[in-house]
This record gives sequence, C-alpha cells and structure tokens, in this order.
Amino acid sequence: QVQLVESGGGSVQAGGSLRLSCAASGTTSSVYCLAWFRQSVGKEREWVSYDRFDGTVRYADSVKGRFTVSRDNAENTLYLQMNSLKLDDTAMYYCAAKGGWPCTGSADLYTDWGQGTQVTVSS
Repeated sequence: QVQLVESGGGSVQAGGSLRLSCAASGTTSSVYCLAWFRQSVGKEREWVSYDRFDGTVRYADSVKGRFTVSRDNAENTLYLQMNSLKLDDTAMYYCAAKGGWPCTGSADLYTDWGQGTQVTVSS
C-alpha cells in the first residue's frame, strides 16, 4: 500500500501559479503510475495528468501547456506546476497511485489516494 500526502494548495488570482506536491511513502516500488485528479463542487472527479514509472507524462486537454508534472525520485515526490491558472481550475486536487499497466485517466482504477489539497482561483 502507498500513502500519499498532497500539499501546496492555496488561493491565487487568475493568471497566477501554484506548485502542488505529492509525497509518497510505503510500498512505492509497486507504483506504476502516479496521477493528479481534481474535483470541484458539484462535478465528477476529473483526471488532470499522470506520470508513468518510465517518465511518460500525459495531460488532460484542459491543462495542456499550462500544467507540468515532475518527479523527484530521491524524495518520492510528485509535483504539479500550475501556471496561467483560470477560474475553472478551482478544485480539490488529489494525488493517486496505481500499480500495473496501464496508466489511465480513470479514477476508479487507482487504488491509493491522498487527502487532497484545495486550489482556489479568483478573478
């Protein structure tokens, strides 16, 4: 099992930037895919990005070109750099882990989740 702890959320004006962190502990060697999801009030959980164990990264169209995922293997930490933030980016952001192929944007296939960190973008 993998434990995930997100941090870095906060309030920012539209156009601003935030960097989220996801610290992983436990059986991290079993992780095939680490992903970011987000959920805003009244909406379903939405996939944002994933980082596969071999470094392959994919982004949802809604964040492509604005968000960047990176990983510090020594610290077992996944980052999400969010630039040019929009009002629609307001949500609770979650980190999730999945063992085994494939990496996917389907939240149901992820077995371990963090508690989330809130991002609020204002005008």
